[in-house]
Amino acid sequence: MAGREYSQYQKNVINNYYGNLDTIMLGKLSELVSELYLAETDAKRCRLWERVHKAMLNLKIPPAIISHIMAKKDVKILAQNLNDWMASPNQNRGAKTR
Repeated sequence: MAGREYSQYQKNVINNYYGNLDTIMLGKLSELVSELYLAETDAKRCRLWERVHKAMLNLKIPPAIISHIMAKKDVKILAQNLNDWMASPNQNRGAKTR
């Protein structure tokens, strides 16, 4: 299969997307926190926590923090860490695990 040719505009769009991927993922994680607060069934919560786990992996959150959040599965802990991560989006995400 031949390599795909992109115009300069398309290359810029692609670069901007990947340049802002952390911000995009933080926004998605924020939406997941809201959905977790509103989830009515355990099955829905389970699916949402799986998505939270994937989002944290994409954000390159330290494994110790991910495992702590996933072990507790407490939306408040996730929300507090998310606030810390959003306050300093370009820094290391080794926030407190509370």
